[in-house]
Amino acid sequence: MIVPYKHTAAMEEFQDEENLEFMNVITQCITALKTISHPEGFNVGVNIGRVAGAGIDRHIHFHVVPRWNGDANFMPVLSDIKVVSEAIETTRAALAKRFKKIPLK
Repeated sequence: MIVPYKHTAAMEEFQDEENLEFMNVITQCITALKTISHPEGFNVGVNIGRVAGAGIDRHIHFHVVPRWNGDANFMPVLSDIKVVSEAIETTRAALAKRFKKIPLK
């Protein structure tokens, strides 16, 4: 998840420099995830407003989700439980290590 410093619910309130920074950070996230998880694709998105699914509708944030053929969108099993193949702590540690190797702009 990429969370901008500016608190706003409107994309049009961001300046060109901020939009460029989002795209650079999204690209860095994709690069890191490719290195540690070897996904076959990605979903990259932003939900703007409560009706669009934004959990925090007054603050825009971006999602970068790695995808694999046949992953069935993290296959729901029981009500709100999702199947994932790795503990989130393991993924976080691998990403943190990888980001140390990516120069942030």
